[in-house]
Amino acid sequence: MAPLALLLLSSLIIVSLAEMSGKIGINYGREGDNLPSPYESIQIMKSMKVGQIKLNDSNPEILTLLSGTRIHVAVTVPNDDIIRIGSNETYAEQWVQNSFIPHYPNTLIRFVLVGNGVLNSGLDGDRTMLYDSLLPAMRGIKNSLNAHGIRNVKVTTTLAMDALQTSFPPSNGTFRSDISGTMMPRVLKFLNGTKSVLFLDVYPYFAWSANPTNISLDFALLRGNLTQTDPGSGLVYTNLLDQMLDSVTFAIEKLGFRNIRLAISGTGWPTAGDIDQIGANIYNAATYNRNLIRKMTLKPLPGTPKSPGVIVPTFISSLYDESRKIGPETERHWGMLHANGTPVYEIDLTGSRNISDYKPLPPAENNLPYKGKVWCEVAPWVNEVSLPSALSSVCGIDNQTCAALVPGGECYEPVSVVWHASYAFSSYWAKYRSQGAICSFNGLARETTVDPSRGRCNFPSVTL
Repeated sequence: MAPLALLLLSSLIIVSLAEMSGKIGINYGREGDNLPSPYESIQIMKSMKVGQIKLNDSNPEILTLLSGTRIHVAVTVPNDDIIRIGSNETYAEQWVQNSFIPHYPNTLIRFVLVGNGVLNSGLDGDRTMLYDSLLPAMRGIKNSLNAHGIRNVKVTTTLAMDALQTSFPPSNGTFRSDISGTMMPRVLKFLNGTKSVLFLDVYPYFAWSANPTNISLDFALLRGNLTQTDPGSGLVYTNLLDQMLDSVTFAIEKLGFRNIRLAISGTGWPTAGDIDQIGANIYNAATYNRNLIRKMTLKPLPGTPKSPGVIVPTFISSLYDESRKIGPETERHWGMLHANGTPVYEIDLTGSRNISDYKPLPPAENNLPYKGKVWCEVAPWVNEVSLPSALSSVCGIDNQTCAALVPGGECYEPVSVVWHASYAFSSYWAKYRSQGAICSFNGLARETTVDPSRGRCNFPSVTL
């Protein structure tokens, strides 16, 4: 592409993103019990001066309630809908007619995100069919929007950092081999041709907690008091977030594209977690998000070392703690607000409040790895009705996990579903943790440092 054409394309993208500048976004997830209603939630977000909202769907009630507000919106086409939409442009048109047209332009929809992490390495289900349907679905929705004369709405998709095979140092950024020669060039060509942006889930918490010995916590929390120089590019970094973003930019350039802008579809820091999830606490979460907001609202915009001065639309995860999310305990503790709508910690999304003006935070007490034995047990808030099926599932894995629970076995008594499930969970976790098992069991279990063993029944444990 000629230099003038590149400049014009870049200018168009900058103009379309300029309205996002300085407006911090929020992921408004709803996988929780007893959350405020959509109406109440939007009032809360307006009081917080939220500039953008990302939805995990295109909920019509929420989009209607956002009509007439100045809040910009990113809607999502769920992964379950992609194969159907990608199979025929008629279905793409149906989606636009049913989920988009009734709300636009009164609701300021700016992005349509087709899928969430479709190219993730750990995605469940038939990945091949989903891979093959992603680009046709994106193209079909974009063509439908164009047919309706809607050209300023960006159609894109969301990647996680595991789309990269190599990410450090940033100049070594490379996409995984299974997508670098096939899917990624096609997706990037679409984004480049439609002047769109690539959305990324970028969570320094996960990178740091997986390697706390070699990555400084201050570097991950965007404190700006440390620097690292990329030996390949000579670029100097003051935080992990910039390194992660630039590693994707370098990976994109290796595929021949030099004009793809990035947006952050999700970032943040958990306020609580399992015993083996270090650094998940209110102090670190507030520190990270406050520093993030300060960085993303600075004038002039700092961008990243690789892309100085660029606009990076940013959505923080998340508005609420969401109790129904499955997985490790951190999954349920990304919210800036409790499920009842009260703040977990003070936050100013406009970036105008000085860090020193906030009240003191509770001290961080788990920034170093716990060393000792840990057990897995039924969480005290669980409804016992949910336990028999989980117990049957765990004990059906093999002949040994629940051997102590047979009548006459050392852990058979007391005959209680909670007791039996706790033993089964701890036994399974201890046996399969090295293969990726977690102490969650769809939210029914929690980790504990208190040995639940009694009498001749010894619960298997994990040693950290």
